[in-house]
Amino acid sequence: MSYTPPEFLVDLLKAKSPSGAEGQAQSVFDKHVESEADSYERDTLGNRIATLEGDGGPSVMYSGHLDELGFIVTYINDDGFLYFATIGGHDRIIIPGRRILIQTENGIVKGVTGKRAVHLMNAKDREKVPQVNEMWIDIAAKDKEDAESRVQVGDVATYDHEFELIHGSVGAARAFDNKCGAYIVGETLRRLAKDKKSFKAKVISVGTSQEEIGVRGATTSSYGVNPDFAVAVDVGHSTDHPDCDKRKFGATKLGAGPIITRGPNINPIVFEKLIAAAKKRDIPYQLEGDPRPTGTDARAIQMARAGVATGLISVPLRYMHTPSEMVDLEDVEHCVRLLVGFSQDLEPGETGNW
Repeated sequence: MSYTPPEFLVDLLKAKSPSGAEGQAQSVFDKHVESEADSYERDTLGNRIATLEGDGGPSVMYSGHLDELGFIVTYINDDGFLYFATIGGHDRIIIPGRRILIQTENGIVKGVTGKRAVHLMNAKDREKVPQVNEMWIDIAAKDKEDAESRVQVGDVATYDHEFELIHGSVGAARAFDNKCGAYIVGETLRRLAKDKKSFKAKVISVGTSQEEIGVRGATTSSYGVNPDFAVAVDVGHSTDHPDCDKRKFGATKLGAGPIITRGPNINPIVFEKLIAAAKKRDIPYQLEGDPRPTGTDARAIQMARAGVATGLISVPLRYMHTPSEMVDLEDVEHCVRLLVGFSQDLEPGETGNW
């Protein structure tokens, strides 16, 4: 039996939205979420803030970032080759030889990331990973004038790798990190909106901007929302593949449910409520221990204003920050069900104070 991925998620995966240029993903979030919300805000950092008012319960903020890795053009040489800087944390070994799509004021320009061919290197050079300034983007320009007629310094680009199902409900995509998190928080609100009598909490689902360059959208949106509770939703490392030392990174795998994090970044009451919500609904889950502020929106949300009782759930993912990240979409669905249940279980008067 074939698996049909959710349209909302597929639309987000198609959107090209490097940090600071989230427009395409914003439009998808607007299309699928705005009409379901009691109120909907767009702010100066590009966050999307959707609210269901609830019925006297505590407020809970769900955060999933809309941005992804990318490139930004920084220099065009006399021969028309484009030099670039990376947006977000790239593995440099992955960059060369990729087809990319550059966003310009006149539409998409196609290009290829280039470097010196292996045949033109000596033995020592072959052992090195090239620096970013030793690579370029080739748009088949005749010269600088030709290149500048199509591309400007400051234009952004993404890999030209699209979503596809690999087998069953397991798919690969350029930006599961973190389009699936943005989908999960948006879809949670959409489902709750269909039965407003099922929960009392005020639910705020936020598609955040600029997570990949310092959780910037979460920093400002959590300050503005000032919730009682929060859960950040991101991707986590699935360690069920060769060459991954579980003694260092723990044991998590695709298809085994959301990863629920414990540690200093996590409010223990929120953690316990997430576990209780999962058990109540027979939702599979996995545990992760993290001894420091996590590399997610959770680290900013927890420290907003006087502090927010924050949790973190993650979708297990293989090959993070590559053009072919791999996810089991059943794990994504279980994350949505978990947040819906968590929302329904919050009662008036509850706090995260401990």
